[in-house]
Amino acid sequence: MPINDSKYWDEHLECMPREELEANQLKDLKEIVQFAYDNSPYYKRSFDEAGVKPSDIKTLKDIEKFPFINKKTQRDTQGVGSFLGELCAVDEKDVVFISTSSGSTGVPTISPFTQKDFDEFQDTEARWFWQVGMRPTDRYVHALNFSLYVGGPDVIGAQRTGALCIWGGTLPSERLLWVLKTYQPTVIWTSPSYAWQLGEKALKSGIDPKKDLNIKKIIVAGELGGSISATRNAIEELWGAQVYDFYGLSDIFGACAAMCEYKDGLHIAENHILVETVDPATGKVLPPGSKGEFVFTTLRKHARPLIRFRTGDIGWIDTSKCKCGRTHGRIHVLGRKDDMFIVSAVNVFPSDVEAGIRSISGITGEYLIRIFEKDFTCKYSVEVEKKFDNLDSDENVADLVSKSLKARIGVKPYSVVVHKDGDLNTRSEHKSKRIIDERTSKPE
Repeated sequence: MPINDSKYWDEHLECMPREELEANQLKDLKEIVQFAYDNSPYYKRSFDEAGVKPSDIKTLKDIEKFPFINKKTQRDTQGVGSFLGELCAVDEKDVVFISTSSGSTGVPTISPFTQKDFDEFQDTEARWFWQVGMRPTDRYVHALNFSLYVGGPDVIGAQRTGALCIWGGTLPSERLLWVLKTYQPTVIWTSPSYAWQLGEKALKSGIDPKKDLNIKKIIVAGELGGSISATRNAIEELWGAQVYDFYGLSDIFGACAAMCEYKDGLHIAENHILVETVDPATGKVLPPGSKGEFVFTTLRKHARPLIRFRTGDIGWIDTSKCKCGRTHGRIHVLGRKDDMFIVSAVNVFPSDVEAGIRSISGITGEYLIRIFEKDFTCKYSVEVEKKFDNLDSDENVADLVSKSLKARIGVKPYSVVVHKDGDLNTRSEHKSKRIIDERTSKPE
């Protein structure tokens, strides 16, 4: 923890010149690629088959010579040869912690940590908490799932800031509201959709989040809402608090990137992760600033190194110095490659739809997207909720939503279904299910 109230957790690390940062990355890259080759059966076989070797790494760009891996690689190698599988590069006796993925896109995959991996993971979490302004005078509620979820242990990083930490977990809403009202914490971490829903439930139970609670900062993760300005602004207005987005991967560790006070993208821990952006279809490496699929290489995680891991997340990275003074690049995440759909030659991300819906007054902000085929082409429809005090007709609300989405995205929905306030079954105390893909033939 910083000796004084510096705005930085580790000023030298966070603000070092790009040249020094990239020199450190190259040193760590050479070491981790060699370590993976020497200790992971998969990487030894994969590199040999691709005709590459660790000594080929002379510059950061040389990582492009090495083969990709993805979620399928993890599933195919998990449990092969040992409990930890062929991707792992340490013996099980050196592993102190594992988390698992949700399995929402297939078989859950484990993420193992050595003690050093885990300690550096939590130091990074402390850095993010400090970055958004958490201090020893704060009271913090960790309202994330502790059951195998990689974000669960992040509360340890919060404790490293000196804040008073309340290990809330996935408490029922009524109990969590009791905690917020009784203990008056100042910071909470949950998902964007649940932050919104919890605020709604508070109001309906006679609690005004702005007046009766003491939340000053809301950290959100697990969904894109925190990086969608319309959603973020709506949550901030509801709570009278600042909202900061965090981004993590179960494949690496809890939060790998986080917003600073300027909220212009999320600073990614480039001392731990080398970021590439590639064309989702061809795998061709794109220059920084180009929109594409993020490919991450872990630089310091030894239990299971990830060399050129295709994340499936679409976005871009800005490596210019931020106004906050930090030099680590800022990622801007648009959505999941698997969630994008094409309507009338327009690439549509659910985040585009959410941004449009959350900016419309008179509706609750809850929504559901249905993707389907009609006349051999892809179409989409949306379902929304009209606020209980909105006296406008359902037809007018639907027309407003349709026109707003057409203006923002470029293609209007095939139809808009309007429900009563509370009737759309999308509310969840973790991640909300907002996309139903009804297509019989889906793109590869």
